[in-house]
Amino acid sequence: QVQLVESGGGLVQPGGSLNLSCVVSGIALTFSTMGWYRQVPGDRRQLVASIRIDGVTKYGDSVEGRFTVSRDNDEDAVYLQMHSLRPEDTAVYCCFASNPCARDTWGEGFQVTVSA
Repeated sequence: QVQLVESGGGLVQPGGSLNLSCVVSGIALTFSTMGWYRQVPGDRRQLVASIRIDGVTKYGDSVEGRFTVSRDNDEDAVYLQMHSLRPEDTAVYCCFASNPCARDTWGEGFQVTVSA
């Protein structure tokens, strides 16, 4: 059974940085697209960033220029470097992995809080 194991969330002050990691576990499987969504209770889920296996990236408008997504295809992992964090970046962040015509795989998610 495929699982996505996430790490790196927590509390950070405004202007600070955090690094998130997500590793595929269970079976050796390389996904076409991997990335991160975030959600605040009561709001819609929002794309943070995604990266295709060929390296093409996509970012949410509010994080463009501050966050960087990367992946290691050999390790079946995706990473998110977050800089210049703002209180409005506070949310539950979830890793996802997808292949065409297949159900998406999701991590459990964890809290990122940006607060003084």
